[in-house]
Amino acid sequence: MSAPHRIVVVGGGAGGLELATRLGHGPGRAGRAEVTLVDPTLTHLWKPLLHEVAAGTLDSHDDDLDFLAHAHRHGFAFRLGAMTGLDRERRAVQLAPVPDADGEPIGPPREILYDTVVIAIGSVTDDFGVPGVREHCRFLDTRAQADAFQHALLSRFLRAQIGGTPAASPSLTVAIVGGGATGVELAAELHHVAHRLVAYGLDRINPNDIRLVLVEAAERLLPAAAERVSHLAERELRGLGVEVRTGTRVTEVTKDGLVTGAGEYIPAGTCVWAAGIRGPEVLAGLDLERDRGGRLVVRETLQATRDAAVFALGDCAACPWPTGPGGQAPPTAQVAHQQALLLSRSLAGHLRGRPLLPFAFHNYGAMVSLSEYTAVGTLMGNLLGRLKGSVMIEGWIARMTYRLLYRKHQRALHGTPRTALMMLADWVSHRVHARLKLH
Repeated sequence: MSAPHRIVVVGGGAGGLELATRLGHGPGRAGRAEVTLVDPTLTHLWKPLLHEVAAGTLDSHDDDLDFLAHAHRHGFAFRLGAMTGLDRERRAVQLAPVPDADGEPIGPPREILYDTVVIAIGSVTDDFGVPGVREHCRFLDTRAQADAFQHALLSRFLRAQIGGTPAASPSLTVAIVGGGATGVELAAELHHVAHRLVAYGLDRINPNDIRLVLVEAAERLLPAAAERVSHLAERELRGLGVEVRTGTRVTEVTKDGLVTGAGEYIPAGTCVWAAGIRGPEVLAGLDLERDRGGRLVVRETLQATRDAAVFALGDCAACPWPTGPGGQAPPTAQVAHQQALLLSRSLAGHLRGRPLLPFAFHNYGAMVSLSEYTAVGTLMGNLLGRLKGSVMIEGWIARMTYRLLYRKHQRALHGTPRTALMMLADWVSHRVHARLKLH
């Protein structure tokens, strides 16, 4: 009997974790494959929730998933470590030493041998070479960055409460660069937090003194969404008092604010950069084809163009979508989910001698949450049966639809019964615990 096919999935984000789970249940438990998931952290958190973690409306530990326990339940192995490269000739994933709490390495660098490797390490924020961004801005690429933002923001609020920060102080201004989904959702979430903190007793803070500025280089917010969604989102944000600056390019960031292309200076105590994404730097050393954004170029089968044993999915993959904007599938959780589903079936069939399946993205629409106020988005006709085109939704229906996207992710990982129990637990928790993380 031949040895099991070694499949290594690098990256435990939405797509990578779903893929490892499905493969573990299928060819892993059947003995046809040895499935291993690699990630530099011990837990998974759905990336679209990071803006809630940053604002403090979600405790990052309430919704995380332990990789080791999940791997044990679902038929695959987990290895802790960050990928530093691939030895494609020997088919080995190279891992950096794992640091302890003090930053000291635990053991030497390691390697994991593979027959097939799937790279699903997501993306990082693109600073576009703007001076001062890396030094003075906060990012929301990881849970650690979101937690650090929340702690810094809470400290500013407490300092204002205890020290009596003057009204309209620049220290209470949050400037968000990037009017995509992350920037829009974060702006609405921070407005909600400001009013909730006053209700919790920070009575020396006037919510109107907390200035929120959202800066977008394009002529409208959510440039990848339908125009009517963009206009409605902007109207809602302006109604909340958020200053929306579209058609405004940031040319420099200082420790005290932003400089625009028109020469305007926007003072801000906190600057958040959410203006674009690119492939992680480690991809540059793999000698594989990349696009201008540093993402791995893949075929319709999700294989790298230069190595048939290397696959990529999610934000780190430049996947063809002939009918879409730019000819590439967008870097969204919806795409990662569909790619993971396709690749789990494709690899399972390939182990039985069947040809690999081509990926075709089916756009079911897009949703944007504006905290507890509302949500806006579109549902595409192919989700609504025979209906042509798309339907715009907002209000409580849109908010419910937005939340169901996360439940769909949970269901892919845990199954329906366990997800139902998790929904019940969340319902109870939200009625027992404080709605804000205050530590």
